[in-house]
Amino acid sequence: MRKDPIEWLLRGLYSALLYLLLPITVYHLVWRGFRVREYFNRWNERYASYAQSCGRPRVWLHAVSVGEVNAAAPLVNALRAQRPDIRWVITTITPTGSERVRALWGEAIDHVYLPYDVPGSVGRFLGHFRPSLALILETELWPNMLFGCRDRGIPVYILNARLSARSLRGYRLLAPLIRRALRTVACVAAQSQDDAERFVALGARPQQVVALGNLKFDIAAPEHLAEFVAEFHRQVPAVRPVWIAASTHEGEEAAVIEIHARLRERFPELLLLWAPRHPERFARVEAAARERGWGVATRKAQRWPDASSDVFVIDTLGELMAFYACAQAAFVGGSLQPVGGHNLLEPAAVGTAAVTGPHLHNFSEISRRMREAGAVAICDDAAAVAVVLGRLLADPAERSRMVEAGLALVANGRGAVERTLQQVADDLPPLAGEAAVAD
Repeated sequence: MRKDPIEWLLRGLYSALLYLLLPITVYHLVWRGFRVREYFNRWNERYASYAQSCGRPRVWLHAVSVGEVNAAAPLVNALRAQRPDIRWVITTITPTGSERVRALWGEAIDHVYLPYDVPGSVGRFLGHFRPSLALILETELWPNMLFGCRDRGIPVYILNARLSARSLRGYRLLAPLIRRALRTVACVAAQSQDDAERFVALGARPQQVVALGNLKFDIAAPEHLAEFVAEFHRQVPAVRPVWIAASTHEGEEAAVIEIHARLRERFPELLLLWAPRHPERFARVEAAARERGWGVATRKAQRWPDASSDVFVIDTLGELMAFYACAQAAFVGGSLQPVGGHNLLEPAAVGTAAVTGPHLHNFSEISRRMREAGAVAICDDAAAVAVVLGRLLADPAERSRMVEAGLALVANGRGAVERTLQQVADDLPPLAGEAAVAD
């Protein structure tokens, strides 16, 4: 293969910069470790140093954190059912993503952290796991990893690909390198036509890009959901008003406290289920609720709220959708601050009316479709969130209309998993018998 001198120059400059910055990664891991203890563990994986040999090749899927793992789960499960012979390795960047992988698949799937994007680590990772196919979720564009896959003949698919206008602008500095890296991939399977067009603007060839829809619409309700909700209501009578504040971030927590205080003036028995986005926030939101004089219980300590609970902190992972189903109305966080929002389809899929803030650039297509369908209320600020939540808690008919719209939207949006399966089918590793014939 003829080498592109500009590519090699750009890769060299990019890699040299990353090597210079590599010592800072140690400080970053230490700093994160003081907030989330899991960051102190498994540093060897961050630099692609592995103790044992790998065995036969894998299909590799990368999902940066919990949301991406959840989005990938229906696809992985469908492929595992279709091809139980395939060995998998899934990489994440965050410990919460790692926990979610283990909660979904246990030891049936290998998991390591994605190594830093320096040539040495990339080479060791690819040489160790020898993936025959790479499936990358959403917007994880690491140039050395993409070039490394190309150089080893590993087809790469960017699945459920999304690229906001803000992210497109953010790539401008690396645009010449990203453009060349993007053109190494087999396919960019975009969530929407707008995302597809932005990937082309970033540098992908039009023939590489296809809009297959959003895997998040193929979301499945948790197993045994009815039993979970029934157990919740054995502790909390169904007539008691309940709302949930989900995936909240640090800058939103004071707003949640004030919203709950305001709503309790109207609904004195109101119960708040509170699920902060990051585990390091669990103890802090519990303390903030106690400071207001409220009775507080937590999932780990008490398992369920009771009559004395004013706030119930969900300090576990993987149970958010089940708790959504226990509430009459939900506030989905990451939206009062410019975080970009979180998955609005999760409450919709279990029949809970959803309210969110205005900052939704990570879910622009989903939020637009839900708003047009009447399946979500998008509010300008925390005061408006409180007003809409109060209206929903007081008006079962309005809640019902929103719930029905959400359930219909989720049902009508399904199908991206099947389309994605068809897209990647030709690059799945051959069955053992087929490989022997080919040899």
